Amino acid sequence: MSIAPVKQNDFPKKPARFWHEWAKPVITVLLLTSAFRSAIADWNDVPTGSMKPTILEGDRIFVNKLAYDLKVPFTTARLARWAEPERGEVVVCFSPADGVRLVKRVVGLPGDQIELRDERLLVNGTAVNYGALEERFRDQIEPTERPFYEFAREDLAAHPHLIMLTPQLAALRNFAPVAVPTGNYFVMGDNRDNSRDSRYFGCVSREKILGRATAVVVSGDPKKFYRPRWERFFSALP
Repeated sequence: MSIAPVKQNDFPKKPARFWHEWAKPVITVLLLTSAFRSAIADWNDVPTGSMKPTILEGDRIFVNKLAYDLKVPFTTARLARWAEPERGEVVVCFSPADGVRLVKRVVGLPGDQIELRDERLLVNGTAVNYGALEERFRDQIEPTERPFYEFAREDLAAHPHLIMLTPQLAALRNFAPVAVPTGNYFVMGDNRDNSRDSRYFGCVSREKILGRATAVVVSGDPKKFYRPRWERFFSALP
């Protein structure tokens, strides 16, 4: 039995075939997907409770990165700008203190005077209206946790939403009027006594705001092995 000799040019064909048939398509898909998430739309896991009761730990939220502008993929450089964050909107931004990606609510716009008196928010000297919490929203909080919190509805511009207070925690519940500089925004968490926000690290520049969070896509309870919270799937954020 004779064995055919192996030609020297047979070996380079296998790596080339692997590149063209497998590696190149996979890398292309990954680059396109990453660019899409960087510049157009993304989803964001929420590991902390700083936005409770609006956003719970284990929620995965949809982030519209075209809400305000178009960015160069993988950068914060803007190609075009057509809108600005509005008071009451939930945004995803980078913390000016350490660069950590955060989810917060815009409470102060450029030029505003923001003040807090005994947990009550004042915008340009006018107190924001507060109302009672609807039971259907309160029921989303674990029954064992409810006695430790106080809840209210905060009517902030066109975005009425829920806030949560924790009286037993040491928190910054009062501060004198703060002027929001041009090109900056004052952001806070809805979990007012358990949120590191502009009260502590100052205002967030426009360039550090990545997009607007619009909805909870899926949700799993981390205390129950991420059991799905079906009632939160595809629910809009106030």
